[in-house]
Amino acid sequence: MGRGRVQLKRIENKISRQVTFSKRRAGLLKKAHEISVLCDAEVALIVFSTKGKLYEYSTESSMERILERYERNAYVEQQLVTNDAELQGCWSLEYPNLKSRIEVLEKNIRNFMGGDLEPLSLRELQYLEQQIDTSLKRLRNRKERALQDQNNMLAKKAQLQLKEKERTLTEQQNQMAQNSSPLMPTFPSLTIGGNIQVMMRGSVIDEPDENQTRQNMRSTVVPWWMHDHVNHS
Repeated sequence: MGRGRVQLKRIENKISRQVTFSKRRAGLLKKAHEISVLCDAEVALIVFSTKGKLYEYSTESSMERILERYERNAYVEQQLVTNDAELQGCWSLEYPNLKSRIEVLEKNIRNFMGGDLEPLSLRELQYLEQQIDTSLKRLRNRKERALQDQNNMLAKKAQLQLKEKERTLTEQQNQMAQNSSPLMPTFPSLTIGGNIQVMMRGSVIDEPDENQTRQNMRSTVVPWWMHDHVNHS
């Protein structure tokens, strides 16, 4: 049969209690050392016996350093708990005020929309009307500025489009002018040398020599059909 579960209660026998304390103390110190080595944790263990004798264990860092760290963390946690409690108290006091303000704002919105006007007095209605008139004036002023900005933007856009059309038309006209002026062809000069004597108003021009004429014709580029005409002449 397995070992039954030990009931945790104070050991009445003094000797047995002392023996159990010694065994459990050694086991507790061993477990503290193991967890510090295996898990790389900072461990501080303090045990006082019934006679007031101190037994302690700490990792490589000193016991004082671990206790100071514990006190800092405990103080911070205590402050956080205190602050949370204070904040909860403040919120509990602030909640009714916020709720009433929200109700007033919702009522004002309904009044601006034309609802819940029956409970309002004459002075409240006049004040509401004045607020609505002021809001309408601001709305109209903002609308006029928006329209003016839009008109200015459209005018600038139209001006840019007009300039673009003018530039395109100018380019087309320049292109048409270039296409309508063809280049004039150049022909070789046709020169038939020789002196020709003719009578012109009493002046005599020497007639060319036949040999000189043929020599000039050879050196001149003329069509084939002109050779016979020149020879016969």
